[in-house]
Amino acid sequence: MKIGLIGGSGLYDIDDLKITKEISISTPYGMPSSVYKIGTIGAKGDEKEIIFLPRHGMPHSIPPHKINYRANIWGFKSLGVERIVSVSAVGGINKDMPPGSIVLLDQIVDLTSGARESTFYDKDRVVHIDFTNPYCPETKKYIITASQKTGIPIKEAGTYICTNGPRLETAKEIQFFSMIGADIVGMTAMPEASLARELEICISGISVVTNYAAGISKKKLTTTEVVETMRGCIDHIKVLIKELILHIPRSRNCPCKDALKDAEL
Repeated sequence: MKIGLIGGSGLYDIDDLKITKEISISTPYGMPSSVYKIGTIGAKGDEKEIIFLPRHGMPHSIPPHKINYRANIWGFKSLGVERIVSVSAVGGINKDMPPGSIVLLDQIVDLTSGARESTFYDKDRVVHIDFTNPYCPETKKYIITASQKTGIPIKEAGTYICTNGPRLETAKEIQFFSMIGADIVGMTAMPEASLARELEICISGISVVTNYAAGISKKKLTTTEVVETMRGCIDHIKVLIKELILHIPRSRNCPCKDALKDAEL
């Protein structure tokens, strides 16, 4: 079993992940954000292979709207990855999710449609995947278990609204997002999640709230605040992911693996 890990702002490595090689992949959709770092984690005899990719490149140089999401996900698939854990930094809309909160995503509102290449099926095949529940329910269960085992608190559900960026949002946009049920706001969850579903890869999303969104905090929003808050949470994220990997079984029993069944016209 191979587990993919997408690192967002601030997550560029995992403690105890023993890197064995790096692979550069050329895909039909261009080049991914960076090389894929391949390593193992876990006790001898029960190691699990982890394939790590920094979403914004190394060093952090690719803005959200310029990320080649199709190449990134295709690269994971070509390496045999069946599950992806995606980590991101977000702004908080719901006041019950203040800066420093770790949120397990369960729903998405996508505002990037049309602005980004968002499907693998735009030529000869017509495919409509079921995206009622964007994130893998089975992996979610194991993340909650990892939270309980480590004592690291998480918000077990959250709706992520994905904007195109790279600018931050206006106060009235955030007010509107709140009215339609968004808890957090970011720029990278889509089309990352839907592309994984199209390739029948399980994906789960873990977001760190690094600041209150526009209009909720009266302060000017800065990237410095994002970096500092993420730095304060990154050790918890690493511990959570290490524990999660211990609980993920080698076989899948979720609907993600059959996403293309009855999806093609």
